[in-house]
This record gives sequence, structure tokens and C-alpha cells, in this order.
Amino acid sequence: MAEEIINRVANSKLVTIDLEDYYPKGQRVLFDIKDWLFQELILKESDFRSFVKEHDWSQYQDAYLALTCSVDAIIPSWAYLLITSHVSAYAKKIVVGDLVTLETAIYQDIISQLDVSDYSGKPLIIKGCANKPIPESAYTLLISKLQPIAKSIMYGEACSTVPLYKKGKM
Repeated sequence: MAEEIINRVANSKLVTIDLEDYYPKGQRVLFDIKDWLFQELILKESDFRSFVKEHDWSQYQDAYLALTCSVDAIIPSWAYLLITSHVSAYAKKIVVGDLVTLETAIYQDIISQLDVSDYSGKPLIIKGCANKPIPESAYTLLISKLQPIAKSIMYGEACSTVPLYKKGKM
């Protein structure tokens, strides 16, 4: 008679944390100001202010916005501040940088507000292999928040993990 197969992973006390579960809905937009520069090189204040004033910022309602300039031009800080002053009524989050910088800022907010009290004293797995653009820094932020309270922390999938931390052993 064959032995019953027991799923030890399902019966274990391991708790899996998947950062994809916290991925907020909303369009991510890389907003490039290069087209608002004279010859894609020089920011002329009066022209730039006109572009900002005339642009339809409502199209970014509930979006996450990364402001950038993809050409090698010197952009004064006030230019990004001017754009932000117009779009902040619509966008959920605005950063200066690329989409990775944007996702990092989003996850900094999420992880800083994450209630981890349910994970206290438990063995944890930080799930890897995301299908969404979760920045590497989100994982480092998460382990920094979990380490003071967790019994142990592993990375990967329940069937194949990499041990990262065990309370009392470093």
C-alpha cells in the first residue's frame, strides 16, 4: 500500500510575504520634458512656463508620474517643481527620475506603512519571482523592517528558499 503524500509546506508555520500583493493599481507614466526644450537642449523659461500652463494635466488622474529629461540638458530644479505644482492635483505620486525610481518611491511608502505585527516571532519567506516591476530595493526595505521581529527570513518559494536570517545567528 502506498504511503500518503503529506504537503509539509502547507502544514508548516512558514508565512509567505509577496510584494506583488501590495502593488498599487494605477498607470505609470514616464514624462519626458525634452520636447519642451528649445532644440531639445535649452530650457527657455517663458516657453517652458507656457507649455506647463497649456498642458492637460487631468490626463494623469490617479497615475504615478516620473519626471525626466532624456537629453543631455541642464534642467533647473524649479522646472520639475513647476510641473509638480500643476500635476499634483491629479497624480498619486510624482518623482524626478526613471520608472525604477518611481517604483522604489512607491514601495518606500508602502513598506513604511506596512503593519508587520502579525509576523512577529514567525518564520517568513519573502517571495521572489515577481511578474510586476518590483524594484530590488523594495526587498531590502522589507527585510530591514522584518528582521527585528521575525524568527527567521528566507527568500524564494516555499519549495526552494535561500536562508537570509535566523534570530540569534548571524
